[in-house]
Amino acid sequence: MEQSAHGDEPAGAAADAAETLDHPLPEGVRRRVIALVADAFGGLTVAELPAPLRQYARFTASRRAKFAGNAMAAALEGDPLFRQRIGERFKQSQPELAEAVETGTPPAAADPVDVAAAAYVLRPPGWGKLVAAAGEEVQRADAERADEAGRREVERLREELAAARERSRSETEQLRHDLETARKEAESLHRKLRSAQSDVKRGEAALRRAQAEMDAARSEAAAQVSAAESESRRLKARLGEVEAALEASRRAAREGRSVEDMRLRLLLDTVLDAAQGLRRELALPPVSVHPADTVDAVEPGRMSPKDIATRALSETDPALLDQLLTLPQTHLVVDGYNVTKTGYPTMPLEKQRLRLLGGLSALAARSGAEVTCVFDGAELAAPVLLAPPRGVRVLFSKPGVTADELIRQLVRAEPPGRPVVVVSTDREVADGVAKAGARPVSSALLLKRLSRLS
Repeated sequence: MEQSAHGDEPAGAAADAAETLDHPLPEGVRRRVIALVADAFGGLTVAELPAPLRQYARFTASRRAKFAGNAMAAALEGDPLFRQRIGERFKQSQPELAEAVETGTPPAAADPVDVAAAAYVLRPPGWGKLVAAAGEEVQRADAERADEAGRREVERLREELAAARERSRSETEQLRHDLETARKEAESLHRKLRSAQSDVKRGEAALRRAQAEMDAARSEAAAQVSAAESESRRLKARLGEVEAALEASRRAAREGRSVEDMRLRLLLDTVLDAAQGLRRELALPPVSVHPADTVDAVEPGRMSPKDIATRALSETDPALLDQLLTLPQTHLVVDGYNVTKTGYPTMPLEKQRLRLLGGLSALAARSGAEVTCVFDGAELAAPVLLAPPRGVRVLFSKPGVTADELIRQLVRAEPPGRPVVVVSTDREVADGVAKAGARPVSSALLLKRLSRLS
């Protein structure tokens, strides 16, 4: 069979060369040809297949059409022997259609695609015209179907457009109605919003008034609390002074003398020492004037001497402190931390105390005055361990009592007439002790005096 096929190959090749297609196969005809080849493919042996198609020998017809379609179309076009074998298989499967195509009288009822596919495979005389006619018929049928589909699509689109227009009209009416409703609701909401804003403004104003009243009440309460605390501290201090005076009276009574006797004796000593000091200061000569010398007369060769006033001392002159300390029975009271924080604030508190007390000890030894140094002990967790220097009394205020209050207590404890000098730059302390009869001086004045001793 293979030899006879090869014997017919020149005639088939000549016929193929005589007729060719002016246009590519229509897509429908090409698919039908590939399906026809895929069906006839299985009836051939591997040796009868072209080399490029042998790998698809075991594939099913559908898989061959899917994966080997291009290869089968190329083999069918370029291999006349393979085309002849496929034609023989087609003649066996569809003999009536094959005979009608070869005789050039295809049945009118036959599918033009099947006729064109059979003519392309069998290649009878005039096969090109059959393929072309089938292609034109397919195209005409496709065009008719496309026209029909187009008409149906246009009709469907018209119906959809009419429905869309109707929906649009109804939706527009609904939207107009909704818009009108929304506008009315918006106007109502605007009115409610304006009313709410007015309510909020009134509430904020009321809140500000209440806040102001509350702040005023707090301030007044704070002032009252502060006044009450100040009064409480003053009463506590006064109570402490009374208790201290009572304890001193009891102690003096136990010792057989009273506080007033002690104050009177101290005042008497002060007056006597002051008189002696004044006599020395003025360098008064012994009394040599007799009553007769008071008679207004003129003595020849005699002149009346005039006193010369001494120069006043500045408040910042350390000589002023020396002059005050020369007064008899002078008591020098020093606000300790006020002086140290004025002169050497960067030093630790312990070193501040030691430096000040050392200078006061030297000043007491030179002037002979009574010296008391007061430190604030209200914030101390425990008593300070300190050995007071010679000639200096060191006192710390008790818890709840400030150093300023302790200084005022010391000044009030002194009898009227005794010179008391208080060293402090605190204006409240200076004014308070001045009202009690003491002489306030600044801390800078004491620091200058102590610097001369070092």
